[in-house]
Amino acid sequence: MATTDISNNPPARVPGTADLRLFLTDVDGTLTDGGMYYGSDGTEFKKFNTRDGMGLQMLQRTGVKVGIVTSENTPINVNRARKLGLDYLKQSARDGGKLAAVREICDEMGITLQQVAYVGDDVNCYDLLAAVGWAACPADACGKVRGIPGIHILERRGGDACVREWIDMILAK
Repeated sequence: MATTDISNNPPARVPGTADLRLFLTDVDGTLTDGGMYYGSDGTEFKKFNTRDGMGLQMLQRTGVKVGIVTSENTPINVNRARKLGLDYLKQSARDGGKLAAVREICDEMGITLQQVAYVGDDVNCYDLLAAVGWAACPADACGKVRGIPGIHILERRGGDACVREWIDMILAK
């Protein structure tokens, strides 16, 4: 599994968010609309919403670590994570690998899964969403994910600033 840890700053509590220490998101179908765009030369493109990026940076400024956990492994994800200055990027997290990847981060940070927020949209996010303390999904997430007990179903669809919606709700608490 490919991992990029971009920061060594210790996590801090966010006022009003209890023990939230780590906020993570999926990419395809969450930070993007889930579409796969290819140029005639095979170049892959993804469309990200700048409001999501701003939300991640706002949350990070409060001391919460932020990052991406995705099944994909693309330079696009590395570029986006670097541009935003995210703390973590875990790629190639397949077949239960998302939960395992987040457990590794939790061990490194000395926190529990209950101190983690994750937003994801599809069956490969299910185990992680069911395990974290703060689970959310876009409005257009698959039925299995929307059926997770206690999950917050956002009003916005993937790629339409749904991550920012969740962050704004967290920061308002």
